Amino acid sequence: MSDRIKVLKTYKTYVDGKFPRSESDRTYKITDSKGKTIANACRCTRKDVRNAVVPARAAFSGWSSRSAYNRGQVLYRIAEMLEGRKEQFVEELMLTDVKKSDAENEVQLSIDRLIYFAGWTDKYPQVFGTVNPVASAHFNFSMPESTGVVGIIAPDESPLLALVSLVAPVIAGGNSCVVLASEVNPLPAVSFGEVLHASDVPGGAVNILTGFRDEMLDHLTSHMDVNAVFNTILDQNTRKLIDENASISIKRVEHYEAKNWKDDSHENPYLILNFQETKTTWHPIGV
Repeated sequence: MSDRIKVLKTYKTYVDGKFPRSESDRTYKITDSKGKTIANACRCTRKDVRNAVVPARAAFSGWSSRSAYNRGQVLYRIAEMLEGRKEQFVEELMLTDVKKSDAENEVQLSIDRLIYFAGWTDKYPQVFGTVNPVASAHFNFSMPESTGVVGIIAPDESPLLALVSLVAPVIAGGNSCVVLASEVNPLPAVSFGEVLHASDVPGGAVNILTGFRDEMLDHLTSHMDVNAVFNTILDQNTRKLIDENASISIKRVEHYEAKNWKDDSHENPYLILNFQETKTTWHPIGV
């Protein structure tokens, strides 16, 4: 009897709270360090990017208008669900030759980071908001307000922890997002979509695409309905492309350099503020 051929899992995308295949039905092989195929992932196209931005835009108003306390509850729920599926994520990280101890540490840090940003959802407006002194008989308040749809370009290093570190501050601040997951190891990102699906996150608030970064980056960063870009790719040509595309529609761009995603410097409320606009309100005194 011949050895049985293992059926490899094909990981889908996560868009609008659903798990569609790529528009083209194309996939690509995910391999370990020895070149052995361990799974298949969807190879998304520019059409998939457009299909992801539409629900992200539709979800933004509802998500941003929720109370800060409720957004914190949802982020904490994501952490709860991830805690219950630690073993799955450890196994997926180990498929790409990550040591078990390192994989366990990455998953635990991802859970802790979600809880960290969950705690900031109802605090950052007070920390970063101000009462401004003015010469007239008015109260003058400045408060942070959600930017809109954020395009996130995730790195290949620490594919779960990096993804959580990027998505958590964006949605904690009431934004929605479209994520280009790690090209080399997108498996934890798609599985994270399953966690989001079971965590009260409204459909469209977080959308995760897989595939070749070069085939999607231009279309995501030039899309007129994307308000900001959160980029972690250090390549100068990539940065130049993003900056040029962003200049056309005046997008907010954050090029984020991270050498070690396990460092606690990534637990920072300024990551929430980076994707907030300052809204100033005048109110007459005595009215």
